[in-house]
Amino acid sequence: MARLKPTDTPTGRQTALWTLLWLALAALVLWIVFPSTYRWHWDAFWQYKNLFFRGFLTMLGISLVAMVLSVLVGFSLMLGGRAPWIPLRVAATGYVTLMRGTPLLVVLLLGYYGVVSPLNLCSALVAGTALLALFEAAYLAEIFRGALESISASQREAARAVGFNLIQTYRFVLIPQAVRRTLPGVAGELVSLVKSSSLLSVLGIEEVTQVTRLLNSRNYTALEGFIPLALAYLAVTLPLTWWANRLERRFAYET
Repeated sequence: MARLKPTDTPTGRQTALWTLLWLALAALVLWIVFPSTYRWHWDAFWQYKNLFFRGFLTMLGISLVAMVLSVLVGFSLMLGGRAPWIPLRVAATGYVTLMRGTPLLVVLLLGYYGVVSPLNLCSALVAGTALLALFEAAYLAEIFRGALESISASQREAARAVGFNLIQTYRFVLIPQAVRRTLPGVAGELVSLVKSSSLLSVLGIEEVTQVTRLLNSRNYTALEGFIPLALAYLAVTLPLTWWANRLERRFAYET
């Protein structure tokens, strides 16, 4: 394997190889440690494989919808925080500060049981997905803001010099340069979003984590459910990480 420089980004093949090596090491540890102290009951879990798969699809749908919404809301919050109208700027900044200082579990419980459920606004699935997206949007807004503020003022001056208005400056000058700078942070936040979707089980949503808990309690098993659960999340987060690394290398140009 080629040695990387400190500034190099590992290729997708190198990342996949090391991921497989770590998975193989974890499997070896389980194989050595547990056979003498734990009796496996895969047949008890296998008969509920369809229920587990439906939970996985629910988690996947929640994650995809929440990703799109969080990026859109996060970008809007970033623009609101830079708006010339002071009330809008204060509202956007205050929202970001409030969400970043509150645990996701508290946001889900207060948002659903304190607002959505009493007013009968929507189902738990819709409410949980929206609350997850609104929570993660606050972190994405800060990532977007940091990327834009890292661009030198000379870029804005050059845009004004050629006659660009504010919208054209963002569209043709600032945003294209900020895309590459946001990719590592955005990828990490979206991976965190996928994993945080497991907390929606507190609202009674039968996503894959909730289904695994139910199956484990029904069959009196533990690892037979949690091992497939870990692999299910890896099946979503690893391609997302690989895709982000690929985009990062594609936009790897000097700024």
